[in-house]
Amino acid sequence: MNALEKKFLGHLRTRRLVEDGERVLVALSGGPDSMAMLSLFCAAKPLLHTELAVAHCNFQLRGAESDRDESFVRDHCQLLGLECFVDRFDTLRFSGEWKKSVEETARILRYTFFEQMMEQKGFTKIATGHHVNDNAETILFNLFRGVSIPGLRGIRARNGKIIRPMLLFHKADIVAYLNEKGIASRSDSSNFAIDYDRNFIRNRVIPLIEERFAHKLMPSLQRVSEQAGELEEFLELYFENLCEREPGLSVADGRLDVKALKELTVFEQKELFKRALRDMDAPVDGQTLQKLVDLLGSQPGKMVMAGGLLRVLWKEGKLFFLRD
Repeated sequence: MNALEKKFLGHLRTRRLVEDGERVLVALSGGPDSMAMLSLFCAAKPLLHTELAVAHCNFQLRGAESDRDESFVRDHCQLLGLECFVDRFDTLRFSGEWKKSVEETARILRYTFFEQMMEQKGFTKIATGHHVNDNAETILFNLFRGVSIPGLRGIRARNGKIIRPMLLFHKADIVAYLNEKGIASRSDSSNFAIDYDRNFIRNRVIPLIEERFAHKLMPSLQRVSEQAGELEEFLELYFENLCEREPGLSVADGRLDVKALKELTVFEQKELFKRALRDMDAPVDGQTLQKLVDLLGSQPGKMVMAGGLLRVLWKEGKLFFLRD
């Protein structure tokens, strides 16, 4: 094993991303990142005693180019003797039907497919090839969207059964590894456009910042990501303990106690409202959270809308979360 393969194996073991004997489904687009990840997994496989297979999504957004990506992935898996699961999506049609961006639609289709394959075929983990540069893009993207401080955590190394074992590596490491191993990869032409926000951040914003502040952006965003992650873990434990001490602050029965809420800081109120909205499968945004804080400063009988289909009504000393 070379240095990068040893580092990859050490990361898997230290973070316990993959345990011995697990069945791992590798998300393979055919691009440099996922091709490097598959090669790294193949190098680590004898020591981890894992079973590997590949999942590929053809979103049919680039015509013949998308089909060539699919053929490339199929051929590479055949060469390695790995089973390859492929699904094709009419992404533009779904985007129109769901009234979501193409990016968001593709993300939903991708992870739905992964979950189906894992359930049907008995895989224990799905691995995606996100790396340091992807995490930087995500943090900046979230920052521009106006997320809260914990939202600056960026991409998690583990999210349920989804693992991102490449988050230690920079794009330059990945390209150098592919060159050393002589591994071919596909280039997605849409990655170089600036139509999508993430592409604009990747191709315009980050290079401009790095031109001015050489070698400072990635380490700085990585520290922000780590600190935001630590803060998020602290807040989860803090609010779990708070809700255990004050049962009226748990929205399990569709209500929150007004008196208990008023004894908290605005930050605590917003964090509890955020968790309540998520538990009710309602969207969370800063404007809605502020409306709920303002509701506490009004009087009984008042009501606000949260997420279009959820009403929050103050009566009998409680905030009732009611679906229409």
